[in-house]
Amino acid sequence: MLLQADQSNLLVVDIQERLAPAIADREALIARTATLIEGAGQLGVPILVSEQYPKGLGHTVAALAPLLETEQTITKTHFSCMREPGFADRLRQAGRKQTVVVGMEAHVCVLQTVLDLLAQRFDVFVVADAIGARTTESKSLAIERMRTAGASVVTVEMVLFEWLERADRPEFRPLSSLIR
Repeated sequence: MLLQADQSNLLVVDIQERLAPAIADREALIARTATLIEGAGQLGVPILVSEQYPKGLGHTVAALAPLLETEQTITKTHFSCMREPGFADRLRQAGRKQTVVVGMEAHVCVLQTVLDLLAQRFDVFVVADAIGARTTESKSLAIERMRTAGASVVTVEMVLFEWLERADRPEFRPLSSLIR
């Protein structure tokens, strides 16, 4: 099953100021997430952002904040985005069945959100090179569990080129330059 830009949402889970320093390979994760946010914006893919208890963990990291609009962000206290009141309704409002998931931490909030998305019959695509945890073992085990549960595991490049679908689109050059 290929991703389609007109059927996708991008969900950015908890890439926050006070959580990020503890995440392995965080700079690459943040850069890849920025690439996906820019690609989603160019292709009309709706974006939702969660912030886990921002009073304690801070807001979305400064490198991503300028790429996002305030109304795209939902504050949560549940680990799973889908269990936060109103979140699932916001996601469904776009009328799209595919959800592309990036964020922190892979084995906690990302995992629980993905499992709940799958339980609610969304087609879920976990971007392996744009999720993170404090340890590589936690990330690896989370990816294995999400894959076993039915999520597709993809990379940033896979997502962007599937969203593009064709090389003759006007968005091709700007998006392909984001990857290089």
